[in-house]
Formats: sequence, C-alpha cells, structure tokens
Amino acid sequence: MITQVRVDDRLIHGQVAVVWTKELNAPLLVVANDEAAKNEVMQMTLKMAVPNGMKLLIRSVEDAIELFNDPRGKDKRIFVIVNCVSDANKIAQNVQDIEAVNVANAGRFDKSDPATKTMVFPSVQLNPEEIAAAKELASLNHVNSYNQVLPTNTQSSLKEAVEKL
Repeated sequence: MITQVRVDDRLIHGQVAVVWTKELNAPLLVVANDEAAKNEVMQMTLKMAVPNGMKLLIRSVEDAIELFNDPRGKDKRIFVIVNCVSDANKIAQNVQDIEAVNVANAGRFDKSDPATKTMVFPSVQLNPEEIAAAKELASLNHVNSYNQVLPTNTQSSLKEAVEKL
C-alpha cells in the first residue's frame, strides 16, 4: 500500500529522508521519475540521501505504476516521491491503493516560464499544465490530496485550492 505520494521537486532531501520517512513508517521508498531512472549520477546522489535501513527503488513512472499494482506489494508500506503533479496524477489515476497525495513542494525548478505560474500554496507554484493535472488529481474520489510541507503543518486541501483558480 502506498502510504503517501509526495510531490517534491527536490525528490529526496533532509526533510524527506529524516522527517517524513519516520512519520510514515514506510521502509520502502520509491522515486518515480523518468529522468532519475535513466541517470546513474542522479541515482547515486539519491541513494546517498536515504537513511540506513530503508530500501530505495528508482523507477520510471510507468515501471513504478506496474510495481504498485503488483499484488505482492499489497502488504508493504511504500512512500513514493515524484517531482511534479502530473506524475502524481498519473500514478493516482492508475493505482487504487493510495492513502494520500501530498503536493508539498512543486514548480520552483520545472524550467517553465515564471510568468505563467500560479501560486497554489506558498511552496507550490504551478504552470498551466500542472494546474490541469492538479485539478484532475483533486477530483479523484479514492485518494486524499493535500499540501503539507512538514508533518507538524496543517493539511490544506488541494481540491479547495484548485477550485479557487
């Protein structure tokens, strides 16, 4: 079961490695990112950021979806990290067993024109394509989608935020 899909444009960093892995109690961390799946240097960097005792898998988004739908993983607690809302939406559209999608930090490093971005949350600035993906994601009934940078922060509804756009 996926305990959380976290959208974070930095993928694995201190907050994720130290705080969220403990909070979610998920021994398996999956980075679902097409670029990371092909880039050996990026893979080495991500592996260095993972806490001892955690298992890390780095897969393309399509391969990750296949992995998440494998019945052998049904009883495992999995923490998934993607770097954009469209990848989180694609996973949520194709995987039923997801507790939550946390759109935490997104849009700062996506190389799109800053003039086209809209601030959805203080840590989330989305271009028009990502806003469309966020609206699709927020409309899904089988998954709770929100923004929460740290576990101590209040969850803010993604659905309520995108309805105002």
